[in-house]
Amino acid sequence: MFGNLFKLRPKPVKQFLVAHINAKVMPLDRGELFEDPLDIVLKAATFGEVSGGGTLQAESGEIEHCDIEIECQDLSEELFALIVSTLEALGAPKGSKLHIETQGRELPFGKLEGLAVYLNGTDLPDEIYRDSDSNFVRDEFERLLGTEGRVLNWWQGPTE
Repeated sequence: MFGNLFKLRPKPVKQFLVAHINAKVMPLDRGELFEDPLDIVLKAATFGEVSGGGTLQAESGEIEHCDIEIECQDLSEELFALIVSTLEALGAPKGSKLHIETQGRELPFGKLEGLAVYLNGTDLPDEIYRDSDSNFVRDEFERLLGTEGRVLNWWQGPTE
């Protein structure tokens, strides 16, 4: 009678997914823009949680892309749809992918287009660098984009 009460039940196997975000955002920005809001949605739906993330950086220091690691109990089309729709609503760009390694699947997602602007940081006359401010350029992009877009990130490299 009591045997079944004390019988050990196997722990559910944790599943992991990786959302590859095709955005050049710094780690703190990745958390604020994508990870934290996705974590809130996943926990509210009791599907799982964000368990980590990573950023791939080129030798120059420029961000290539970022990943979000997601821990869940069960893999379902409903979970995949929730992750994709949430990340798209948060501004995930085209070229992003949800990797479902245990199923050998990759779901492409993302709706926004990206634009990178590189300013010459070495070859112009000295007075250009002395009298100009790259922050003004970024602020002008924000102003001109209005509600149609946003600046997700900026980066200062060795030559741009």
